[in-house]
Amino acid sequence: MDRRTREDSIEGTTDGLTRSTAAAVREALEGRRRGVALLLPLAGPAVVVSVAYIDPGNFATNIQAGARYGYALLWVVVLANVIAMLFQGLSAKLGIATGRNLAELCRDSLPAPLVWLMWAVSEIAAMATDLAEFLGGAIGLSLLLHLPLLVGMAVTAVVTYALLFLERAGFRPLELVIGALVGVIGVCYLLELFITPIEWPSLLRHLATPRLPDAQAVMIAVGIIGATVMPHTLFLHSGLTQARVLARNDTERARLVRFSNVEVVVALSIAGLINMAMVVMASGAFHLGYADVAEIETAYRTLAPLLGAAAAGIFLVSLIVSGISSSVVGTLAGQMIMQGFVNFRIPLWLRRAVTMVPSFVVVALGVNATQALVVSQVVLSLALPFPMAALVWFTCRRDVMGPHRNRVLTAAGAVAGAAIVLALNAALVLETFGVALPGLG
Repeated sequence: MDRRTREDSIEGTTDGLTRSTAAAVREALEGRRRGVALLLPLAGPAVVVSVAYIDPGNFATNIQAGARYGYALLWVVVLANVIAMLFQGLSAKLGIATGRNLAELCRDSLPAPLVWLMWAVSEIAAMATDLAEFLGGAIGLSLLLHLPLLVGMAVTAVVTYALLFLERAGFRPLELVIGALVGVIGVCYLLELFITPIEWPSLLRHLATPRLPDAQAVMIAVGIIGATVMPHTLFLHSGLTQARVLARNDTERARLVRFSNVEVVVALSIAGLINMAMVVMASGAFHLGYADVAEIETAYRTLAPLLGAAAAGIFLVSLIVSGISSSVVGTLAGQMIMQGFVNFRIPLWLRRAVTMVPSFVVVALGVNATQALVVSQVVLSLALPFPMAALVWFTCRRDVMGPHRNRVLTAAGAVAGAAIVLALNAALVLETFGVALPGLG
């Protein structure tokens, strides 16, 4: 162990943090900070993960939900966000308590055939994620700057590469940039709510009324779940926390878990509100008279005459920022999945190049871009049971988590969340094969 590594181990932090941030983290763990000053130096992982919850896949599914069903599927957004908070909290806790990420634990604890299967499914999910994120940014750029879609994809690729280079300076600069981009998306949708007409009584009623109006709503609901509780983020969050701050003992690990839980609730609450705002905007703009709006391009062109050029421009800015930032996070997650499952690492620029290929193929073949986004979110939802089951299993084991294993109530909530996802997936499969579901037209 060299001198720098020894110093970082003594301080209980990694060299991904600046010296000033490392000192602030140490003060927080030792109880010498209070309030916001305590949380700020520890914030970062959940903010990075939250980008995946407001990516272009969410734009596609939320626009369809609001345009076709008004506020009727808002409860799905809320449910998905609650499940996401629970599982992101478990993922962060796994990394803090064990010093390892979910993919690494799967590789070392599960039978080899199951490990290979999980890796294959996770890679497919990562590719679906990259497709949604990359396409979304490209669509936004092509519409805003009146460029061919392929040129928009090329510009998105260049900007994504530029952001990935920030990792060379440690992960703190990248966390700060991504946090700023999340803020931009949030401000965009706050402005949209001031422009969009809202029926508050109907909105509040649908938030508390679980109902799927028809069979098509099942696919959109599963898409919302897949776009919110994303498989790659369950792997990523455990990796972001596993060595970010090296706790000296179980007391410090318990504090880190508490701080992490606060960050998860705050970051994902903001992401959840942005998702709800997307549905509300689509409902207010399109549901009465334009319910067939199902594509991002159509939504943009329809917004201008309905709500004005400002609303359409804000929509595109938020889409571009979402696509670029989530594309960076998706690349980091894909790298972590590959390294964790098969202990193989490739340069991030090469990983980004490989995962861009499907997006170019989709565009070259003339596939409807927005429909590809929605289908990609359904693929994510179908891949979810694997990491969800593994995460619940590992975090319930004392030999893995020690004193930080799940309590009975937490374990029950995690099992219930996983069961809900499985039930929606089963409904989607049955609906796809033409099996009539009770209560659905």
